[in-house]
Amino acid sequence: QLQFVESGGGLVQPGGSLRLSCTISGFTLDYYAIGWFRQAPGKEREGVSCVTVSGGRTNYANSVKGRFTISRDNAKNTVYLQMNNLKPEDTAIYYCAAVRTAVQALCAIVPRNYNYWGQGTQVTVSA
Repeated sequence: QLQFVESGGGLVQPGGSLRLSCTISGFTLDYYAIGWFRQAPGKEREGVSCVTVSGGRTNYANSVKGRFTISRDNAKNTVYLQMNNLKPEDTAIYYCAAVRTAVQALCAIVPRNYNYWGQGTQVTVSA
């Protein structure tokens, strides 16, 4: 049975940083692309970032480029999202998700492409 443990969310002031972690058990990450998504109140879930199976390629939403960095440690079955220079509009519940894929060259931050999801962690950016 797949289990996701997301952590690292919380309350931070604008301009601050947080590091989200997503540890997945029940399968090895070696064959899965991983994405981070977020959903703000009253809004649809949107893609934030993703990393390919090997970790060699990443993809970011325009709204977070230059501020967020995704990385993965397959030995620890863990994916990270380093978030810097946070803005109030980054406030949302953040979810990690996984999809088994043979594609190595790219990943897409499209929610419907992912079929395994974590429970989410709240990120609030406020003064």
